[in-house]
Formats: sequence, structure tokens, C-alpha cells
Amino acid sequence: MISIPADTEALIFDCDGTLVDTLPLYLRAWQAALREVGGIEVDAAWFRERGGYAEQMLLADVEKSFGITLNRPAIIAATRRRVRETIEGVRCNVPVITVVREWAGRVPLAVASSGSREVVEASLAAIGLLDVFSVIVTIEDVEHPKPAPDIYLLAARKLGVDPAHCVVFEDSHEGLKAARAAGMTAEDVRPCSEFRVAS
Repeated sequence: MISIPADTEALIFDCDGTLVDTLPLYLRAWQAALREVGGIEVDAAWFRERGGYAEQMLLADVEKSFGITLNRPAIIAATRRRVRETIEGVRCNVPVITVVREWAGRVPLAVASSGSREVVEASLAAIGLLDVFSVIVTIEDVEHPKPAPDIYLLAARKLGVDPAHCVVFEDSHEGLKAARAAGMTAEDVRPCSEFRVAS
């Protein structure tokens, strides 16, 4: 059950896994990029344990786990390209999208994602919500990714809203920790996930 406190002045949404189900797309894209560029095979279970990791965090963990040094820029570029190529028809999280539609125009809405701007914007465009959000903050905009609070604090600053009056919607441990560290109310959307193909 999603509840919005009475003193809420802005809503901020994570993207991957919260608004849209891009995680299966990322899984296949990361596996293919690591195989073709890095020459290694990484199984699905390994990735699922690291849901919510930013790109550099994930690749640092790959290097540590496999004892190798990767061409990170090439792997990131290949992964993003593959996700964009498969983004059409991505599934959206119906309960969370319902909140977006109900609150659009009532309070400012933002997206704060550890994903890249190119993929986040493509994802939002695929589900017809790109123009709903007045602020979009991505991994390129901050020095420290989630679980640091930077991305959420920047979103609140761009919205012109005190963090204490922001409600964040998240699907990962790192993201929830980041939102709470920013002094925001954090809603864990995992219990109410209902992904369906966007119409």
C-alpha cells in the first residue's frame, strides 16, 4: 500500500525497477557486453544480487570478483546501446505509474536514477511519461552514486523543495538508504510491484 504524507511537496522516483522493468534488459545487455568486450561470462544470479548498483560500482565488483581489469568505457557504452535497442515495449510498474498519474500537476515530480540519462529518458519515453517529470537527475549529474544521498539532494534542490517534504519511491536497498540519508520519506515499492507492458 502506497501512502503519501499530508505535508508532501514533491515526489521523486527511481527509474529502473521502480517505474519500469529494465532489469531483465540490463541483465542481458551486461552479460553480452562483458562476454564480447571483456571476454568473461557472468551468470544471472550474480547480477541479481547487485540490483541497484551504479555502472561503475558494478564493474568494480566484476573486476574484484574475477581478478581482472576491464575496459570500462567500452563495456558501459555497449551495455547502454543494447538496452536502448530493446527498450521499446518495456513493462511499467502499474501501482507506481498510477501514483505518477494521480499526482502529476498537484506537486512537482522528479526522477533520480543511477542509470544513464540516455537510457532513463528512453525508458520514460517508451511508457509515455517523459514530459511528466520537471526534473530528471542521473548518474552523470553527481559524483557519488546511491547509497550516497547526493542524487536525491540534487533532485530536491532542482525542484526547489526541502528534502524533508519529499517522498521517494525506490526498489533497492542502496536507493532506500540514499533517500533516507537525504532526510526524505522513502517508499519501498517492491511489495507492490505489478509490471505490465505499457500500452
